[in-house]
Amino acid sequence: MTVSLDEARLAALASSFSGSLLRPTDAAYEEVRRVHNGLVDRRPALIARCQGAPDAAAALAFARENGLPVSVRGGGHNIAGRAVIDDGVMIDLSTMQDVDVDPSARTARAGGGVVWSGFNAATAAHGLATTGGLVSTTGIAGLTLGGGLGWLMPKYGLAADNLVSVELVSASGEVLRVSEESDPELFWALRGGGGNFGVATTFEYRLHPLTDVTAGLVAYPFDAARDVLRFFRDFTAGPLSDDLMVLGALVHAPDGSGAKLAAVAVCHTGSKEEADRELEPLLGFGSPALTAVGPMPYPDANTLLDAGYPKGALNYWKSGFLGGLDDDAIDAIVEQFSSTPSTMTAIGIEHFHGAITRVGVSDTAVPHRQPGHN
Repeated sequence: MTVSLDEARLAALASSFSGSLLRPTDAAYEEVRRVHNGLVDRRPALIARCQGAPDAAAALAFARENGLPVSVRGGGHNIAGRAVIDDGVMIDLSTMQDVDVDPSARTARAGGGVVWSGFNAATAAHGLATTGGLVSTTGIAGLTLGGGLGWLMPKYGLAADNLVSVELVSASGEVLRVSEESDPELFWALRGGGGNFGVATTFEYRLHPLTDVTAGLVAYPFDAARDVLRFFRDFTAGPLSDDLMVLGALVHAPDGSGAKLAAVAVCHTGSKEEADRELEPLLGFGSPALTAVGPMPYPDANTLLDAGYPKGALNYWKSGFLGGLDDDAIDAIVEQFSSTPSTMTAIGIEHFHGAITRVGVSDTAVPHRQPGHN
């Protein structure tokens, strides 16, 4: 269906809009409407590329006056494609890329279009970091509003646990600064409740001193997959320090050969000596095909999985939380992966422990606070 926009109202919007407005006939429209997941192919009637909260408020008002549905794009990484909508107004925050770091207060304010690679670079310049995604091309907005799992979560909690405030444009167009002090109920919802409470244009985070980590992966031939996942289960049963994040995985070799592999990826925020000591059982296990674990800047560690999630790939995801990883579950995981036809297929098993499990289930909108596996 083709939506006819009210030209007079569109002209009024354009007269005060500091960003750019794109319609289907504009040259940049085709590229801007695309999101990370190549399966998503939707065509908004209007893309409002915002430069700040006033632009978002104006775009919302235009959509409301014209009876049009709205979607909001931050990093555009949401697999379901919620960033873009057919025949509606796409409020696009992707050009809002500023990251302002206050090293003395250990906080950072970042625009709704920032992705974690940009955020990490800005904070690392001051020797600081906070929990971001497992993949650095993920947008800060969607990840944080959904809770925010990442490499640093055992040490510092979820991204949402490090949220200080949000600049939010309400459905009525009011620009709010939402924090625990200003609106505790709305702030509770923004920490894990998703992106349905307004347009989040700026995020303020608590930062932590962090420069280098010990990170990487150990990969094994697929015929060892059951043993590797059983080792992963037993290793993560601990005790583990809060410094260590562990991810078990069944993947395909990145060389294009299609070879299936079992792997364990790690990120350790402690000293090199502490990391070596805690990782010794992993580094001594089995007969790996590849061992690539060592010291690196945290922003580099956050890119370890990026190559497996290229923009435009055809994505379909499912996930679920397991309270335990028993032998039957491991056998089922390995059996199902053994018959996957696509070399882009992967199964990742994130271990939950540490700081994220010490936050009460009702303290935020994130319900997953028990030790276990995702």
